[in-house]
Amino acid sequence: MKNEQIMIVEDDNELNRGLCTAFRSEGRNVVCVSTIDEAREQLSLFKPSLILMDINLPDGSGLDLLSTVKKEDPKIPVIMLTANDTDSDIVRGLELGADDYMTKPFSLSVLRARVNTQLRRNAPEASDDFYEGDGYSFDFRKMIFMKGGESFELSKTEQKILRILIANRGMTVKRNDLIDKVWTDGSEYVDENALSVSIKRLRDKLGAKENIKTVYGLGYSWQTAEKL
Repeated sequence: MKNEQIMIVEDDNELNRGLCTAFRSEGRNVVCVSTIDEAREQLSLFKPSLILMDINLPDGSGLDLLSTVKKEDPKIPVIMLTANDTDSDIVRGLELGADDYMTKPFSLSVLRARVNTQLRRNAPEASDDFYEGDGYSFDFRKMIFMKGGESFELSKTEQKILRILIANRGMTVKRNDLIDKVWTDGSEYVDENALSVSIKRLRDKLGAKENIKTVYGLGYSWQTAEKL
């Protein structure tokens, strides 16, 4: 699973063991702790790919740990696990930077799906530099983009969009997420039409009408041949 490391911070021993077993069975590296102090100690030793965090912990509130994690590295996705389902708990966690939440009791299959979504969403920065499939060959490091024997010149914006779509192939990338990740020059406002125009140019240049799909009302996705 691309050396993904998940940290689980949960003081319910039975739930902790169950989650650890479930995610380890998928081939992931999992670190399981039950207190804030243990979590802080582990965080000083390694950087997790994702954290599953209970709010109610024996030595304090998981929200305090969440705040620390997001201040030190806001890119680490955090999913809150809590028995509290009041609006104030949810809002407070999201305001502190939590990426998602699950209210107990929850479905393991739903949690897995949400974990996979968060890990895929953060994949572009850790994605491979090379992709080959559907007749295409994309070398993002050397900036060489080919289909068959034909090469294409892509702008920096088009390269960023393509890399994000490829890293999340098979999944829908929301328009706002694309805008945030592509236009990172600090602009306060980016006209959404700029994204539409860039997508059209990229699709036309690559002849990728069947690969770059518009998911109306949501965003865009790169669909591989087996899903067309």
